Amino acid sequence: MVKLIIQIPCYNEAETLAATLADLPTAVPGIACIETLVIDDGSTDGTAAVAVRCGVNHIISHRHNMGLARTFQDGLDASLRLGADIIVNTDADNQYPGHYIPELVAPILSTAADIVIANRQVDKIAHFSPMKRRLQKLGSWTVRTVSGTDVPDAPSGFRAYTRDAALRLNILTPFSYTLDTIIQAGKMGLAIVSIPVETNNPTRPSRLQRSMWHFIKAQASTIIRLYAFYEPLRTFTYTAVPFLVTGLLLWLRFFYYFLWGRPNQFIQSVTIGTGLLLVGLLIFLFGVQADITSKHRQLTQETLYRLKKLELSAPAPPSRAQDHTDAPP
Repeated sequence: MVKLIIQIPCYNEAETLAATLADLPTAVPGIACIETLVIDDGSTDGTAAVAVRCGVNHIISHRHNMGLARTFQDGLDASLRLGADIIVNTDADNQYPGHYIPELVAPILSTAADIVIANRQVDKIAHFSPMKRRLQKLGSWTVRTVSGTDVPDAPSGFRAYTRDAALRLNILTPFSYTLDTIIQAGKMGLAIVSIPVETNNPTRPSRLQRSMWHFIKAQASTIIRLYAFYEPLRTFTYTAVPFLVTGLLLWLRFFYYFLWGRPNQFIQSVTIGTGLLLVGLLIFLFGVQADITSKHRQLTQETLYRLKKLELSAPAPPSRAQDHTDAPP
């Protein structure tokens, strides 16, 4: 029996949550049980009360706002504890039509994918400005390059995960989970498939994108941090190369004039060049050390995966009409 849990992270979504829930499918081919999970991230507008009225199966309430990344991770953890075989994540602002969920889970049911990500086809989104479309494409291209995947719409939050993929993912960045999970999945060799979808008209401005500059800065820092996390030797080597090359060129300039009988010219090149070479060498050695540490991290990550799998191997608790739980602050 395949169990699907549709999780919805929420922060002050009382006005749109009911419409989002009403649009979800009640039956999906290949799925025997569908349940809903709302993660209320410290809302102050009665979002949890709306979820109760709409008959949501499981509700997690944060005592205060903890951010989208933490909310998403808490949803994954709760879905795993509740025995989900497939987890679908969607937004509470009704951006994504629920009728696409059967298409979203189909590649997982056919074992063709570990993760399925909806492609919003940003060129077709009328309310996106030309600049935003270009930035979305640039960001997705950067994520594809860094992660080694082929995801056309990296920021899309409409996704489906297998149980095994959800067990392996651990959100490492505080801003958002979208890029983090793709880069992690690519580095772990998980199979990712994208399906085209159309989106509903926006019901409110994005809360993640306070401004274009804020969004670019947050996404760029996430990509750089994760790339350094998973590719430390390359990162430090790329950083060391300018110092090493500049130092070497300064040394060559000195020796060129030294061999031509002008030993007192450009002596400062030796001093500066030596300093730059030492800095470059130290940065490279830091990279070697970080690379060794990353191997230990991989072992820790695999151990955590096995422990979580062992912990959750017990039979899932029986479903209740509504299960209200408080996540730790």
